[in-house]
Amino acid sequence: MADVLNGPAVTPIPTQTAPVTARPLSEQSTGELVQRASEQISKLVRDELTLAKAELAEKGKHAGIGAGLFGGAGVLAGYGVGALIATLVIVLDLFLDLWLAALIVTVVLFLVAGVLALLGKKQVSRAVPPEPSAAIQGIKADVDEVKHAVKERSRA
Repeated sequence: MADVLNGPAVTPIPTQTAPVTARPLSEQSTGELVQRASEQISKLVRDELTLAKAELAEKGKHAGIGAGLFGGAGVLAGYGVGALIATLVIVLDLFLDLWLAALIVTVVLFLVAGVLALLGKKQVSRAVPPEPSAAIQGIKADVDEVKHAVKERSRA
């Protein structure tokens, strides 16, 4: 009923702009140059932010994996301590083959915990520093390029 009262819906027709011919920079007005610079800087900032987000996500993933492996190493080390205590009790109580089996289990648990700890350390070291270094280098290079272009433009 609202359509009847308000009339038919009006949809805007997209307008086509004439293609901009690439003129040499020296022939473009200041307004055109400022507009181009603004568009390029906006695109550059968006691209750098996208790169920074991707880099931080990758480093966060490695930090999470490393933390999980450290946690696994801690759990296994706890079991290793329990097995070592059980081994010492058995050794003191009995001098049979049972203590040897418990000792072997203890050694294996500690070896696995050591391997997990080393893997966790490797993952965490890949995530440090937590700054997007590639994005920072890209921004620095972009700033240097803009400075160089401004100097060249002011000389002309």
